[in-house]
Amino acid sequence: MIRHIPNMLSGLRLLAAPLAAWLILNDHDTAALIVFAVAGASDGLDGHVARRWGFTSRFGAWLDPVADKLLMLFCITALYAVGATPVWLLALVVARDAAIAAGWLLINYLALPQRSEPLLIGKISTVVQVLYILSMLLLLALEIASPSLAGAAAWIAGLFTIMSAAAYAGAFLRGALTQKNSAEKNPP
Repeated sequence: MIRHIPNMLSGLRLLAAPLAAWLILNDHDTAALIVFAVAGASDGLDGHVARRWGFTSRFGAWLDPVADKLLMLFCITALYAVGATPVWLLALVVARDAAIAAGWLLINYLALPQRSEPLLIGKISTVVQVLYILSMLLLLALEIASPSLAGAAAWIAGLFTIMSAAAYAGAFLRGALTQKNSAEKNPP
């Protein structure tokens, strides 16, 4: 039973995604902040438990990032719906995640010899996006209207999202070109 704790935490985070979005959409901002913060803490905890005691699995390696991304996408979409996030940032985040998912599927479909681990800039971008969502939820929960702070936070999150997207696109193109050059040098 203990072996399944990391996957159970990821599963709970997956369930927290629509709950947090529903709370945001229904003006329960403090509850949404708590759910998002607890879900974020569970992400760190499940990774620690999995690595510390060797409770890793292929399913967990898939479930953990899916739960993270859905939590972020549900929350940023709900924040847009209530007017707390600009549409351009929502579009950037969704486009980046869709492009990464499409690239990963293509790599697996074509059996390209390419790493599929997250890049450091991708991890940093995710942390910046989490901090952005937390800050917007905190502003909503405390009923603080600070357009300059919200705008600056959105621009910072957008910048890191663009840098991450560019890094992943570059890594994908380098891998694809390496595969093409290798195939040309060594025809079947």
